[in-house]
Amino acid sequence: MKTTIVSAALGALALGVAFSTPAAAADVTACLITKTDTNPFFVKMKEGATAKAQELGVTLKAYAGKIDGDHDSQVAAVESCIADGAKGILIAASDTKAIVDQVKKAQAAGVLVIALDTPLDPATAADATFATDNLLAGKLIGQWAAATMGDKAKDAKVGFLDLTPSQPTVDVLRDQGFMIGFGIDPKDPNKIGDEDDPRIVGHDVTNGNEEGGRTAMENLLQKDPDINVIHTINEPAAVGAYQALKAVGKESDVLIVSVDGGCPGVKSVAEGVIGATSQQYPLMMAALGVEAIKKFADTGEKPKPTEGKDFFDTGVALVTDKPAAGVESIDTKVGTDKCWG
Repeated sequence: MKTTIVSAALGALALGVAFSTPAAAADVTACLITKTDTNPFFVKMKEGATAKAQELGVTLKAYAGKIDGDHDSQVAAVESCIADGAKGILIAASDTKAIVDQVKKAQAAGVLVIALDTPLDPATAADATFATDNLLAGKLIGQWAAATMGDKAKDAKVGFLDLTPSQPTVDVLRDQGFMIGFGIDPKDPNKIGDEDDPRIVGHDVTNGNEEGGRTAMENLLQKDPDINVIHTINEPAAVGAYQALKAVGKESDVLIVSVDGGCPGVKSVAEGVIGATSQQYPLMMAALGVEAIKKFADTGEKPKPTEGKDFFDTGVALVTDKPAAGVESIDTKVGTDKCWG
C-alpha cells in the first residue's frame, strides 16, 4: 500500500490515495470518488474497493470531498483520473446533475464510469449504477413508521432532514419513498418540497452529518415543537436530530427513521436512538465496481443492470427491534452481522 501525493491542482480534495499489490504494474488503474472520508458509509465503501483492487491486482486511487456536497473536489478528481489514464471511475456524486459534463469527458477518453449508491441525473449518464433501491429503502421506513403509529399516523407531524439543496437523486428517492410508504402524496416524484400534505412540518438540509442533523432538527422544532416523526437522509443526521431532541427533553416523543444500516447506525437502533433504518451494502457496491472495471479493461464488456431495473441492485433490508405487522424486517443482531458487508 502506498500513498500518492495530491497535486496542487487538487488542493480542494480531502485525500487521494493509491492502493495496489506489489506485482500490479500500471496495467489497470481505477478511481473511487466519494462524497467524504468521514462518513462511515464511504469509509466502508473505500474498504471494499481497496480489498477487491488488491485481490485483482488493480491500482486504486481514492478521492473524497471535505463535506457532502463538495462538488468542486469531485470535478478535480475526475480530471485527475482522466489524466492518469484510469480505466474506470467509481463515483458517489455530490451533485448528480452538475457532474454529468465531467462524466461525459471521461467517457470520451475511454473511461468506464460507474455511479455508486447515488444515480446520476439522468441515470443514463453513467455507464452503469451499482446501488441500493433507494426508493424502496425510503418506502420501507415509511411503511414501518405508519404501521408503528397506527391510527395516529393520519394526524402525524412529519419533518424531513434531507441532504443538500441540490437535491441529489439519492436524497429525492429516499425522501419520496418515505412519503409513499407513509401515505403522503409526493406530487412530483423527482422533486423535494412541492407536497401539500398538511402533516408535513417542513424540510431542512443536513449535509449528511451530525452537526447538520442537529441544526436542522432545531430549525424544525421552531416551526412546530409538536413534531413527532422524522425522516433522515442517513444515520449521522439521525443521531444529530436525536441530540437536538434530547436537549429539549423530547427524545421519547419523536419517531426517527433513517437509511444506511451501518454498524454505528444499527447500534443506534439497538439503543433506541433510531426506530428503524433501511440497511444497504456499500462494501459490496464498491467491490463489484472494481470487478466491473477490471472486466471492462480486459474484455471491453460493460456491466449489465439487474433484470427489470435500470441499475444493478445491491439489496436493502429494514432493521428494527420493533417489527411492525406487514413490513418485513430483520433485528439488530442480524443487522450487526450484515452491516455494510
